[in-house]
Amino acid sequence: MFKHVLVIEDDNDLSHLVGVHLEELGCSVSIEPQGDTGLNRALSGDFDLIILDLTLPGLDGLDVCRRLREQPEYMPIMMLTARSSEVDRVLGLEIGADDYITKPFSLRELVARVKALYRRVKAFKDGGSEDVLKSIVTGGLNIETDKRRVMVDNRKVDLTAREFDLLVQFASNPGRVYTRGQLLDLVWGYGHEGYEHTVNSHINRLRAKIEDDPAKPRYILTVWGVGYQFLDSQDDEGE
Repeated sequence: MFKHVLVIEDDNDLSHLVGVHLEELGCSVSIEPQGDTGLNRALSGDFDLIILDLTLPGLDGLDVCRRLREQPEYMPIMMLTARSSEVDRVLGLEIGADDYITKPFSLRELVARVKALYRRVKAFKDGGSEDVLKSIVTGGLNIETDKRRVMVDNRKVDLTAREFDLLVQFASNPGRVYTRGQLLDLVWGYGHEGYEHTVNSHINRLRAKIEDDPAKPRYILTVWGVGYQFLDSQDDEGE
């Protein structure tokens, strides 16, 4: 389980309850009630998980999330919010939150999602499975999965954590066709059903960073009426 969790939440009663339940899982919990102090704490501390409220005094939760995602070190982020609109959910996911729970929620659900997020993070850090390579090279694209580093034609490309995970999912399975729903389940995980357009926007940004011509992609291909697939090098050689 996550060793050290930072809860950035201005509702004292809720943050206390969340802290108690996380401690029962064996986590050490720190609590910050404001966005700006929470961000500073997150940047200066060694945390395995950030639980982040969306509406905070000092600095909005979306801004905190955005700032954290600009850092080279990846920290899992779970967002809590009283807002229930689809726009707010999509913003949180697209900025880089790993999961998103709308208040009011049950603490049992929170614990279940924390456990699920831990399993996904652990699987990724362990290499996911034996068939996931530490280095994936195709054409001018070089992905170092253990260092979370991507090079295109010897040029370093800066990806968000979610963009990187999406690229690795594709590149580890060249030629496989994924629907948007499958990508949501595999990359975003539990609780994101119904946000297929989030996949579209991430793929568009990913193409803009790794493709010579995003309008005519070489690596991430659209399979019309189905979804997307990554270039199969054998097919490429045969053309």
